[in-house]
Amino acid sequence: MTGPEPTPASVQRRNRLLAGIKRRWFLIAGLVISDAVLINIAFAIAYWIRYYLQWLRAVDPAFVVPFSVYIPFALILTCLLILVYRRQDLYRLRQGASWFDEVYAIINGTTTGIVIMVVLVFISRPTFYSRLIFFYAGALIIMLLSLSRLIKNIGVQYMRRRGLGVARAIIVGAGEVGRTVMRTMVAHPDLGYEIVGFVDDDPAKGTTDIGRFKGLGSLDTLALLVQDEAIDEVIITLPWQYHRKIMAIMAQCERENVRARIVPDLFQMTLSRMSITEMAGIPLIGVRHVRISPSVRLLKRGVDVAFSLCVLILAAPLMGLIALIIKLDSPGPVLFRQERVGKGGRLFTLHKFRSMALGAEEQKELLRDLNEADGPIFKIKEDPRVTRLGRLLRRLSLDELPQFYDVLRGEMSLIGPRPPLPEEVAQYQPWHRRRLEVAPGITGLWQVSGRSELPFDEMALLDIYYVEQWSPALDLKIFLRTIPTVLFGSGAY
Repeated sequence: MTGPEPTPASVQRRNRLLAGIKRRWFLIAGLVISDAVLINIAFAIAYWIRYYLQWLRAVDPAFVVPFSVYIPFALILTCLLILVYRRQDLYRLRQGASWFDEVYAIINGTTTGIVIMVVLVFISRPTFYSRLIFFYAGALIIMLLSLSRLIKNIGVQYMRRRGLGVARAIIVGAGEVGRTVMRTMVAHPDLGYEIVGFVDDDPAKGTTDIGRFKGLGSLDTLALLVQDEAIDEVIITLPWQYHRKIMAIMAQCERENVRARIVPDLFQMTLSRMSITEMAGIPLIGVRHVRISPSVRLLKRGVDVAFSLCVLILAAPLMGLIALIIKLDSPGPVLFRQERVGKGGRLFTLHKFRSMALGAEEQKELLRDLNEADGPIFKIKEDPRVTRLGRLLRRLSLDELPQFYDVLRGEMSLIGPRPPLPEEVAQYQPWHRRRLEVAPGITGLWQVSGRSELPFDEMALLDIYYVEQWSPALDLKIFLRTIPTVLFGSGAY
C-alpha cells in the first residue's frame, strides 16, 4: 500500500532541505579547514615576530631554533583549539548568532587553548621553550579567525539576500508578541528568515498587511498555506490561553515535517522582560527587571551634548557655506522650521536646511496623488518641490546638520526613532504610539535599514524594537552603520 502522492510544494521543501544540509556540511568543513590553516599561519607569524623581529624581549642567538622544532607544538595547538572551538559551539552555525557572538567565543576558546598549551609545554620543559611565542600566537589567532568569520558572515548574508539558505516561515498570531517577532526580523535581516506572512483569527489583523508581512487570513488556512507555500518553519506567537490550539498546530506541523517554534507569552508578559535560564536541562522562565539606570541615561545625554557641540563647531564653516549657497540658489529662508512630535507626544520645532522651494508646504495637498509612501507618511522620490541644491543636500544628509542644535537643546537625540509630524501621529494605530516613548533621533534603525525606502509599518517596527532593546552598544552599532549609509546616500530622497 503506497502513501499519499507528495505535493510539488513538499518536494520543493524536501529538496531545499537536502540542499541546505549539504551547504551546511560544506560550510562546517570549510570553517574547520580554514581555522586549522589560519592557526598554523598565526603560529608561523608568531615565530617570525619572536625570533626575527624580537618584539618586547631580545633572543640570545644561541637559543634561536628553526621553525621545524615548533611544528609538533603548532599541530597539537591546532587540534586542541579545534576541539575547544567545537565546545564553544563555533561550528554549530546557530541561526541568529552575530559576528560579535562568534568573536566572543573565539576569544574564550583561544584563551583556554593557549593556557592549556602553555601548561603542557611547561610540564614537558623543552630547552627551546618560549612563552612569548604562544601569547603572540594567541593574539594573532584571535585576529585572523575574527576576520575570517567576518568574511564568512558577509558571504552568508550575500547568499541569503539572494534566497539561498533562508527558511520560509509563517507567523501564527499578529498580536503584540507576533509584532515583536516581526520587528526582530526587520531589525536582523541576517537571521536567515523569509517571512511569507502571518495568520490570525481576528479578521482585522489576519487580513491587514504590516509592512512586508502579508496578512494571509485565519488559522484555518494554515494547513493549506504550509503546503502551497513550501513553508519550512511555523513560528507560533499565540497567547498562553490557546494552548490546545498551539498543540494542534504543532501536531499538524509534525505531520507535514515542518519545524514549529513557540514564542512564549506567559501571562502576556513583554518578551523584552523575560529571562530564560536553564537548570540541568529544564528551561526556567522568569521576569527580568528592565530599568535603565540614571547613570546610563546621563551617559547617553552626555554623548549627545558632547558630539553635537563638536559637530556644530567643526562644521560651522561648512554650514555657513551651505547657508550662503541656499540664499543664492533660491529665494526664501535658509532654515526650514517644522513642528514635530517628540518624546511622550510633546511638540517641538525641528530645524533643517531648506531643501525645497518657497511655499512647498502649501503645495503638499496638490501633490497628494503622487505620494509613494504608505501609511501616514508623505514621500515622493522625484519631488518637484526640491531645489537643485536641496537634492544634493538630502543625498548627503547635509540638510540635517542644524538638527544637532535640536539635540543640544534636548528635544532630540543623536540616535532614536524618526521625529513624526503631528498629522502623522493622528493617524497612528495604538501599537504605533510606542515609538514616542523615547526622544527622536537624527539617525536610527530606520535610517540604516533603508530610510525612505521602508514601508511605514516596518519603520514603526524598527523604532519599537529600538525602544525595547536600547543600550549603549546598540547606539554604537547604529552609529557605525550610519556612516556608510550617509556616504553612499542609501534610501535618501
